[in-house]
Amino acid sequence: MIGVAFEPTPEMPTPEMIERLRQTGIRLDREGRFWHEGAEVTHRGFRLALLRWLDRLDDGRPILRLDEKRYAYVDVEDADLLALSARWDGDRAILRLNDESEAELDYASLTVGAGHALYCRARGGRLTARITTPAHQVLAARIEESGPGFALRAAGGLHATRQAAG
Repeated sequence: MIGVAFEPTPEMPTPEMIERLRQTGIRLDREGRFWHEGAEVTHRGFRLALLRWLDRLDDGRPILRLDEKRYAYVDVEDADLLALSARWDGDRAILRLNDESEAELDYASLTVGAGHALYCRARGGRLTARITTPAHQVLAARIEESGPGFALRAAGGLHATRQAAG
């Protein structure tokens, strides 16, 4: 037909379609490595981007977030982030995370998990970070017995660790 333009109109995606598209198959293992379809994500820049996009929905599901509407699900085996090292700035503990950011330890969130692993909250409490052995060794000099457990002397106080639930 001459002179007739045809422009397909895409079907509006349903919420179910969007949910299916958000299933990435990306997994974050206990060692902070990303995997997709059995292959490790080894590109440094892409791995760092994935770490920076990590977030949690209000219901706790882990996601990779670009903005409020654009996000995809990710499976997280243990903690969202790793505290690779720590240093003292006076009596404040500063953690270096595997996303290459630094943040002061959230003292009130210190939790002891399975195998005596130490965890804390990160990024304003939205994510969990596991404190790795090198970071734990720096903090250990200021860990004291306190009641039935342990506490960290830092930031002008004694901060008790909590036992992880379950």
